[in-house]
Amino acid sequence: MKNLLKKKIIIPILACVVFFSTTAFKNNFFEVAKQIEIFTTLFKELNMNYVDETNPGDLMDTAIKSMLADLDPYTNFMNEQDVEAARINNTGDYTGIGARIKTLKDKLVVIEPYKDYPADKAGLKAGDEIIKVGKILVEDYDDYGGDLLRGASDSSVEVTYKRQGKTQTATIKRAEVEIKAVPHFSLIDNKTGYIVLSRFSRKAHAETNYALRDLKAQGAERIILDLRGNPGGLVNEAIKIVNLFVPKGQLVVTTKSKVKKYNRTYMTPNDPIDTEIPLVVLLDGSSASASEIVSGALQDLDRAVIVGSRSFGKGLVQRPKLLTYGTQVKITISRYYTPSGRCIQSLDYWNRNEKGEAVRVKQENYNEFKTKNGRRVFDGGGVFPDVRVGASKNSPITTAIVNNDLIFDFATNYYYNHTFADINTLKLSDSDFLDFKNYLKANNFSFVTDTEKALKKAFETSKKEELNDNIESDYNTLISNLNASKTKIIDENKDYLLELLTEDIVKRYVYREGLYEYLEVHDTEIKKATEILSNPTTYQGYLK
Repeated sequence: MKNLLKKKIIIPILACVVFFSTTAFKNNFFEVAKQIEIFTTLFKELNMNYVDETNPGDLMDTAIKSMLADLDPYTNFMNEQDVEAARINNTGDYTGIGARIKTLKDKLVVIEPYKDYPADKAGLKAGDEIIKVGKILVEDYDDYGGDLLRGASDSSVEVTYKRQGKTQTATIKRAEVEIKAVPHFSLIDNKTGYIVLSRFSRKAHAETNYALRDLKAQGAERIILDLRGNPGGLVNEAIKIVNLFVPKGQLVVTTKSKVKKYNRTYMTPNDPIDTEIPLVVLLDGSSASASEIVSGALQDLDRAVIVGSRSFGKGLVQRPKLLTYGTQVKITISRYYTPSGRCIQSLDYWNRNEKGEAVRVKQENYNEFKTKNGRRVFDGGGVFPDVRVGASKNSPITTAIVNNDLIFDFATNYYYNHTFADINTLKLSDSDFLDFKNYLKANNFSFVTDTEKALKKAFETSKKEELNDNIESDYNTLISNLNASKTKIIDENKDYLLELLTEDIVKRYVYREGLYEYLEVHDTEIKKATEILSNPTTYQGYLK
């Protein structure tokens, strides 16, 4: 009877499963193979027959980028330089001059020299513009200019650079460079430890573990974990950092994908360091990905009070896939969910607006979830702080100011025109802010809003249709009002812009290490976190 059951029911069912799954696979594979063949023949015919000379590499680069642009900004092609940059980000180790460099077409700009590393010892400072490396002019170098500064440990390189309009040279002896995941930890007061975690590299857990143990040995009875500006990194490091504060076997994050092997449940693997020590996590609008896994899990488990502003809202997981010639493609493979079941992804890349732009999930579409103690939390918009200090300040105009390096360049000029006996006395004034606004004007800072674009299009159409001349007058009035409105927005973001300026200026005098010491004295979020932790009733009140 059992054998008959197998033959008549079970075997046909299995056969159907195999048939349909195999058929689906074959259909999908056939479609991929078909499209590849079409593209290959098109690419060949185009390059062989086009009327002018073509560059196959440039055409392919455009094709790849255009294809991936329809997905999300985290699924992207990585050339050899990108792969090396990703390796450095994940390991924190490389051989070079020991400075953060921005590569432009005609120069390499020193963004930040690392204290006591070769560039610093050779006298390079933030804002220096390297125009020549050895005998090679940067503007004549066709490949990635940053590679010119890399080389074997103990090898030397001569650089020619401009500083405040004057050309200088320096010889730099390359060395092994270690970028710390935890660049700073200290006691703020006798009982409050402060840990800055700036990236989730392979050393993140080890360095955070060491900092926590060291602070406890010094007498810390409460901890502030600063994740502001941390863009994320390795998921496994995030799991282990949560594990420092919660028991072994606790759910931290779940990933869900259309590919079954990427559906994972991540539990804490080890015994914790301290499950009772009061903990505050600091967040801002640049805290993303692994930072949100840590803060979201600690919030859902009612293990920490979250202070600051709403996080970035990246609920997607990527994995690199090896390609030929040392290249890779980084693919979004899944979404992740915090212990309460929420996905904090804030931008919808799959249902874009009429302009093709990703849209933010509307607040009325947020779903409610519950923490371990029954507190309400929501999906769809990043991790919301339990205590909001300031606001997410990424307005289009302030973002444009930052992206145009105007904060950086103003800080460079400020450094060469001011001296301080004690940097902790620095406090930018209304006069400094006026100087900054004048600097924006002098450097022709302009930000074209969507409103201006729409008005200009309408005005151009009206001219073609030869409508009333009064339209031009009205148009000019509207543009004038818009410019006044943009100036007002800059004024409304005064505190945020002064905060950015202050941090960049402080680093010029006392490096990144000195910035953290400055923040311990002046930073509003740190002061609020210390205040919460110093009152057990207040602290527990937020968690209940």
